[in-house]
This record gives sequence, C-alpha cells and structure tokens, in this order.
Amino acid sequence: MPMSNRNERDIVMKRTQFVRNLLGFSILPFWGCHWQDKKEKASLANAVVSSDKEEKIPAKLKEELIAAWVRSEEMTLTNVEQMPPELFTFKYTPEAMSFSEQWRHCVIYTCGQLADRAGIENPYENVKLPVQMPKEDVIKELKNMYAHVRKSISELSNEKLLSDCEFAGETIPIWRLFYAMENHIIHHRGQCVVYLRLKGVVPKGYYGW
Repeated sequence: MPMSNRNERDIVMKRTQFVRNLLGFSILPFWGCHWQDKKEKASLANAVVSSDKEEKIPAKLKEELIAAWVRSEEMTLTNVEQMPPELFTFKYTPEAMSFSEQWRHCVIYTCGQLADRAGIENPYENVKLPVQMPKEDVIKELKNMYAHVRKSISELSNEKLLSDCEFAGETIPIWRLFYAMENHIIHHRGQCVVYLRLKGVVPKGYYGW
C-alpha cells in the first residue's frame, strides 16, 4: 500500500476513534450527568413541595377545626343562656335527660371519646360531675370543654391528626373524629331547642356552622 494511502487511512482511523471517544466518553457522560443532575434537582424540588404540603395540610385542618369549635361554642351558649335557671332540671318525660343533663352528657362524652380514641388527656377522668347542675355550672363546664378541645387541636402533632382511629364501626382519621364530636353536640343542641320551646322560650335564631 502506498505510503500516502496508509497515512490517510491512519488519519481517518484516528479521527474516527477521536469522534467515538468524544461521543462515547465525553458527550454522553456529560448528558448523562446533566440528566441525572436535573432528575436529582426535580426530586429534591418535589420533596420540598411534598414536605411543604405535609406541613400546610395539617395546619389548614387545625385552623378549620378550631374555627368550627369556636362557632359551636357560640351557638351552644346561645341555647343554654336562654333557659331560665329554675328550668334546668326540666325533662319532657321521666325517661329523658333533663336540660342540664343534656349538656353534662355532651361535656363528658366529648372529652371521653377524644381521650379513648385520640389519646388526648381527659380533664374529667377523675372528676364526677353532679347529675343535675345549676345553670352557672353548666355554662362553666361547657366553656372548659370547648377550651380543652381547641387546645387539644392546636397541640396535636401532625402525625396524630392524620392518623386513624376506630369510631362507630368505622376507621376514620383523628381530624374527622373532632367533627364527629361536634355533630354529636349538634344532635343534643337540637333537642335542647325543643326543651326551650316546651317551656315557652322562643329560641334565638343563628346562622352559619
């Protein structure tokens, strides 16, 4: 083979090898690293967003729960304060709870359920409330209960708030248990509206939730 042709072939082979090296060991690793870097950055960004959501969702839930319980207290006290003190022992049948007992039951049941199912300290665990309480005591215990519930919501860990518990034959998240307890109070508050009507008291209207 002529020397010139051999040199040209060597040059072509060297150039080919150079291009292969460039593509195989320079450009591709560059793009690979670049792509990996983008993936890592995206993964990190998603982790930050997920972490942010994990913090914001429980915070929003707590905010809404506390607002609901503030409103619940306003409506409950509106109902209780309308009943004359001498009628707190009124019951429409011998088997029914008196007006006072209705609210005593709400206090004990709410705190007991939250303690048993959410692990929240029960302020009435070692306290035995009288079956019949005067008006001022009913109002005092209701205010104590509502303050306790709001404090418990604000202090509950995010993990606990989003964890599950058993209630009424179902598995529900702890945050929903707080709504279940408020629904229970709504049930008895509705009964107490009838108590007022039966004693000639026109219940004050209220709007909202």
